[in-house]
Amino acid sequence: MTTLIGLVGTNSDYSTNRKLLQFIQRHFTEKSEMEIVEIRDLPLFNKPQDKTIPEAVQLLADKIEAADGVIISTPEYDHSVPASLINALNWLSYGIYPFVDKPVMITGASYGTLGSSRAQLHLRQILDAPELRARIMPSSEFLLSHSLQAFTDENTLIDNEQIEKLEGLFEDFLKFINITAQLNHAHDLNKREAENFSWERV
Repeated sequence: MTTLIGLVGTNSDYSTNRKLLQFIQRHFTEKSEMEIVEIRDLPLFNKPQDKTIPEAVQLLADKIEAADGVIISTPEYDHSVPASLINALNWLSYGIYPFVDKPVMITGASYGTLGSSRAQLHLRQILDAPELRARIMPSSEFLLSHSLQAFTDENTLIDNEQIEKLEGLFEDFLKFINITAQLNHAHDLNKREAENFSWERV
Protein backbone atom coordinates (compact mmCIF):
# COMPACT_ATOMS: atom_id res chain seq x y z
CA MET A 1 0.00 0.00 0.00
CA THR A 2 1.14 3.54 -0.75
CA THR A 3 2.58 5.32 2.28
CA LEU A 4 2.06 9.06 2.63
CA ILE A 5 2.98 11.88 4.95
CA GLY A 6 0.35 14.56 5.53
CA LEU A 7 2.26 17.70 6.51
CA VAL A 8 0.21 20.28 8.44
CA GLY A 9 1.52 23.56 7.04
CA THR A 10 0.90 25.68 10.13
CA ASN A 11 1.73 25.78 13.84
CA SER A 12 -1.81 26.80 14.76
CA ASP A 13 -3.50 24.63 17.37
CA TYR A 14 -6.77 24.97 15.47
CA SER A 15 -6.49 24.74 11.70
CA THR A 16 -8.89 23.68 8.99
CA ASN A 17 -5.82 22.49 7.07
CA ARG A 18 -5.28 19.89 9.76
CA LYS A 19 -8.97 18.97 9.44
CA LEU A 20 -8.55 18.60 5.69
CA LEU A 21 -5.61 16.23 6.09
CA GLN A 22 -7.52 14.24 8.71
CA PHE A 23 -10.41 13.88 6.27
CA ILE A 24 -8.02 12.73 3.51
CA GLN A 25 -6.44 10.25 5.90
CA ARG A 26 -9.82 8.68 6.75
CA HIS A 27 -11.46 8.95 3.35
CA PHE A 28 -8.68 7.14 1.48
CA THR A 29 -7.78 4.58 4.12
CA GLU A 30 -8.28 1.70 1.66
CA LYS A 31 -5.86 3.23 -0.85
CA SER A 32 -3.06 4.56 1.32
CA GLU A 33 -1.57 4.71 4.78
CA MET A 34 -1.06 8.34 5.74
CA GLU A 35 0.62 9.68 8.85
CA ILE A 36 -0.16 13.29 9.75
CA VAL A 37 2.87 15.18 11.02
CA GLU A 38 3.16 18.56 12.72
CA ILE A 39 5.70 21.36 12.43
CA ARG A 40 4.69 23.37 15.51
CA ASP A 41 7.40 21.90 17.76
CA LEU A 42 10.31 22.62 15.42
CA PRO A 43 12.79 25.21 16.70
CA LEU A 44 13.37 28.44 14.84
CA PHE A 45 15.84 27.93 12.00
CA ASN A 46 19.14 29.57 12.89
CA LYS A 47 21.55 28.08 10.32
CA PRO A 48 23.95 26.44 12.77
CA GLN A 49 27.51 26.51 11.48
CA ASP A 50 28.13 22.86 12.33
CA LYS A 51 24.88 21.92 10.57
CA THR A 52 23.63 20.11 13.66
CA ILE A 53 20.06 19.03 12.95
CA PRO A 54 17.58 19.09 15.87
CA GLU A 55 16.15 15.69 16.75
CA ALA A 56 12.59 16.74 15.86
CA VAL A 57 13.73 17.87 12.41
CA GLN A 58 15.68 14.68 11.76
CA LEU A 59 12.69 12.58 12.78
CA LEU A 60 10.48 14.50 10.36
CA ALA A 61 13.07 14.19 7.59
CA ASP A 62 13.33 10.43 8.12
CA LYS A 63 9.55 10.05 7.84
CA ILE A 64 9.44 12.05 4.61
CA GLU A 65 12.38 10.09 3.20
CA ALA A 66 10.66 6.77 3.90
CA ALA A 67 7.24 7.75 2.51
CA ASP A 68 6.15 7.29 -1.10
CA GLY A 69 4.74 10.81 -1.24
CA VAL A 70 3.84 13.91 0.76
CA ILE A 71 0.63 15.94 0.90
CA ILE A 72 1.15 19.46 2.25
CA SER A 73 -1.87 21.48 3.28
CA THR A 74 -1.18 25.18 3.73
CA PRO A 75 -3.20 28.18 4.83
CA GLU A 76 -2.54 31.62 3.36
CA TYR A 77 -1.20 34.50 5.40
CA ASP A 78 -0.52 37.83 3.64
CA HIS A 79 -0.62 36.19 0.19
CA SER A 80 2.00 33.64 1.26
CA VAL A 81 2.61 30.46 3.25
CA PRO A 82 2.96 30.70 7.05
CA ALA A 83 6.38 31.50 8.51
CA SER A 84 6.24 28.19 10.40
CA LEU A 85 6.06 26.24 7.13
CA ILE A 86 8.97 28.18 5.64
CA ASN A 87 10.87 27.48 8.86
CA ALA A 88 10.25 23.74 8.50
CA LEU A 89 11.36 23.73 4.86
CA ASN A 90 14.48 25.71 5.78
CA TRP A 91 15.45 22.96 8.21
CA LEU A 92 14.53 20.23 5.72
CA SER A 93 16.98 21.59 3.16
CA TYR A 94 19.96 22.29 5.42
CA GLY A 95 22.33 19.35 5.36
CA ILE A 96 19.42 16.95 4.86
CA TYR A 97 17.46 16.61 1.63
CA PRO A 98 14.39 14.38 2.05
CA PHE A 99 12.35 16.25 -0.56
CA VAL A 100 14.69 15.61 -3.49
CA ASP A 101 12.57 13.86 -6.17
CA LYS A 102 9.81 13.25 -3.60
CA PRO A 103 6.28 13.38 -5.09
CA VAL A 104 4.30 16.19 -3.45
CA MET A 105 0.64 17.15 -3.69
CA ILE A 106 -0.37 20.59 -2.41
CA THR A 107 -3.73 21.34 -0.85
CA GLY A 108 -4.97 24.30 1.11
CA ALA A 109 -7.88 25.59 3.15
CA SER A 110 -8.68 29.19 3.97
CA TYR A 111 -11.48 31.11 5.63
CA GLY A 112 -12.00 33.31 2.55
CA THR A 113 -12.98 32.69 -1.05
CA LEU A 114 -9.56 32.02 -2.64
CA GLY A 115 -8.71 28.82 -0.78
CA SER A 116 -4.99 29.62 -0.32
CA SER A 117 -4.36 29.91 -4.08
CA ARG A 118 -1.51 32.40 -3.76
CA ALA A 119 0.08 30.50 -0.90
CA GLN A 120 -0.01 27.33 -2.99
CA LEU A 121 1.73 29.11 -5.85
CA HIS A 122 4.37 30.38 -3.44
CA LEU A 123 4.84 26.90 -1.99
CA ARG A 124 5.43 25.49 -5.47
CA GLN A 125 8.21 28.01 -5.98
CA ILE A 126 9.80 27.14 -2.64
CA LEU A 127 9.66 23.37 -3.26
CA ASP A 128 11.39 23.94 -6.62
CA ALA A 129 14.42 25.51 -4.90
CA PRO A 130 17.81 23.88 -5.61
CA GLU A 131 18.07 22.53 -2.06
CA LEU A 132 14.56 21.00 -2.05
CA ARG A 133 13.93 19.77 -5.62
CA ALA A 134 10.59 18.15 -4.89
CA ARG A 135 8.48 16.71 -7.70
CA ILE A 136 5.24 18.67 -7.41
CA MET A 137 2.16 17.21 -9.07
CA PRO A 138 1.17 19.62 -11.85
CA SER A 139 -2.33 21.06 -12.39
CA SER A 140 -3.47 19.80 -9.03
CA GLU A 141 -4.66 22.69 -6.89
CA PHE A 142 -7.22 21.73 -4.28
CA LEU A 143 -8.58 24.99 -2.90
CA LEU A 144 -10.96 24.69 0.02
CA SER A 145 -12.58 28.10 0.51
CA HIS A 146 -14.76 29.20 3.44
CA SER A 147 -13.20 26.33 5.36
CA LEU A 148 -14.80 27.19 8.69
CA GLN A 149 -18.14 26.16 7.19
CA ALA A 150 -16.77 23.29 5.08
CA PHE A 151 -16.86 20.45 7.63
CA THR A 152 -19.52 18.61 9.60
CA ASP A 153 -19.17 18.09 13.35
CA GLU A 154 -17.68 14.69 12.47
CA ASN A 155 -14.96 16.46 10.42
CA THR A 156 -16.32 15.35 7.04
CA LEU A 157 -16.40 17.63 4.03
CA ILE A 158 -19.95 18.82 3.36
CA ASP A 159 -19.71 19.69 -0.33
CA ASN A 160 -19.98 16.56 -2.48
CA GLU A 161 -18.40 18.32 -5.46
CA GLN A 162 -15.35 19.11 -3.35
CA ILE A 163 -15.17 15.47 -2.27
CA GLU A 164 -15.45 14.33 -5.89
CA LYS A 165 -12.67 16.69 -6.95
CA LEU A 166 -10.45 15.55 -4.10
CA GLU A 167 -11.05 11.92 -5.04
CA GLY A 168 -9.98 12.63 -8.60
CA LEU A 169 -6.86 14.49 -7.53
CA PHE A 170 -5.95 11.77 -5.06
CA GLU A 171 -6.19 9.08 -7.76
CA ASP A 172 -4.00 11.26 -9.98
CA PHE A 173 -1.50 11.63 -7.15
CA LEU A 174 -1.25 7.87 -6.70
CA LYS A 175 -0.52 7.54 -10.42
CA PHE A 176 1.93 10.46 -10.20
CA ILE A 177 3.78 8.62 -7.43
CA ASN A 178 4.02 5.48 -9.57
CA ILE A 179 5.27 7.44 -12.59
CA THR A 180 7.77 9.37 -10.50
CA ALA A 181 9.15 6.13 -9.07
CA GLN A 182 10.24 5.21 -12.60
CA LEU A 183 11.99 8.56 -13.13
CA ASN A 184 14.76 7.82 -10.66
CA HIS A 185 17.83 7.36 -12.84
CA ALA A 186 19.26 10.75 -11.89
CA HIS A 187 18.20 10.64 -8.23
CA ASP A 188 21.70 10.15 -6.80
CA LEU A 189 23.03 12.98 -8.95
CA ASN A 190 20.13 15.24 -7.96
CA LYS A 191 20.82 14.50 -4.29
CA ARG A 192 24.52 15.31 -4.69
CA GLU A 193 23.72 18.53 -6.50
CA ALA A 194 21.37 19.58 -3.71
CA GLU A 195 24.03 18.75 -1.12
CA ASN A 196 26.74 20.66 -2.98
CA PHE A 197 24.65 23.67 -3.99
CA SER A 198 25.82 27.00 -2.62
CA TRP A 199 24.32 30.40 -3.27
CA GLU A 200 27.79 31.86 -2.70
CA ARG A 201 29.01 30.14 -5.87
CA VAL A 202 26.02 31.08 -8.04
